[in-house]
Amino acid sequence: MSDETDSTPTAAEDATVHSTRGAYVTGGAGFTRDTNYIEDRITKDAAPGSNGEHGWPVEAGRYRLIAARACPWANRTVIVRRLLGLEDAISLGQPGPTHDARSWTFDLDPGGVDPVLGIERIQEAYFKRFPGYPRGITVPAIVDIATGEVVTNNFPQITLDFSTEWVEFHRPGAPKLYPGHLREEIDQVNKRVFTEVNNGVYRCGFAGSQEAYDSAYDRLWTALDWLEERLSHQRYLVGDTITEADVRLFTTLARFDPVYHGHFKCNRQKLSEMPHLWGYARDLFQTPGFGDTIDFVQIKRHYYIVHEDINPTGIVPSGPDLRGWLEDHGRESLGGRPFGDGTPPAPVRPGEEVAPGHGAEG
Repeated sequence: MSDETDSTPTAAEDATVHSTRGAYVTGGAGFTRDTNYIEDRITKDAAPGSNGEHGWPVEAGRYRLIAARACPWANRTVIVRRLLGLEDAISLGQPGPTHDARSWTFDLDPGGVDPVLGIERIQEAYFKRFPGYPRGITVPAIVDIATGEVVTNNFPQITLDFSTEWVEFHRPGAPKLYPGHLREEIDQVNKRVFTEVNNGVYRCGFAGSQEAYDSAYDRLWTALDWLEERLSHQRYLVGDTITEADVRLFTTLARFDPVYHGHFKCNRQKLSEMPHLWGYARDLFQTPGFGDTIDFVQIKRHYYIVHEDINPTGIVPSGPDLRGWLEDHGRESLGGRPFGDGTPPAPVRPGEEVAPGHGAEG
């Protein structure tokens, strides 16, 4: 999603402005994420949702995933799409790293227009279906290509449905990211990781008071210490293969030292100073499907430019040195099989590569 949609719009915002630069910190208050999304699902039987949401059928070539490289929540969908081999079934559109008052824009595409949807802003797909849509214009979002209308932006469900509803279009050797016998444990781990880590860094960064920050900081590091201990004796978060839980944690870890440590004041330690978490993060980064989706330049530009109230100068730091991501991690000693009985994904599709100099080698 616009990875830090403000749940408390300023008075200056009007009915046409839903995703703003700068308005993220509420004075004296802690940060509360707006988690109300378009809950439509794309499923094998196109069944309507439990609250009457429209049902959409799984259909190759029908939908376009819009996922900015900078956003951790969107990054999850790109990783899962790649691991499962859904590139031919679901096309990918990637906005640039920053957004203005009206939403993410396709400023990296020729003419500033998405080549499939023919729009300049993802906002247009939201308004096509919901004129005057009153909530955050967020990524990731899935758009119905024929109508140009947004289908869903419910990012936690999107990746689960990629695993469970799109099986017909998985590549041969696709990993089981959400295996039935581990789902209860995966869900438990995901819940704590989301509340305390994925969202915990934002509670630190967008805290509106010292008290709110101190509380958020303590909660974040309690959870990171729990993960450091858990990963000291097992290679992956749940079971002996990569699962949905690893995808969800990884996108936060990839942004920790470049952004969250300094920009969000999550600075007890760097990730690179926590041996087990750092080894785990490097292990995943060097696994096909993970590090080859990470654009550190876009990540830094997004946070340091968009968050005007935290970084009013808009200066994007040059560091940190990213070459450590490519160093040996030694996690093989813990056992585990990254893809289980499956295989690694093929190389990144032409046109979807991270730009030269934007990865760890840069």
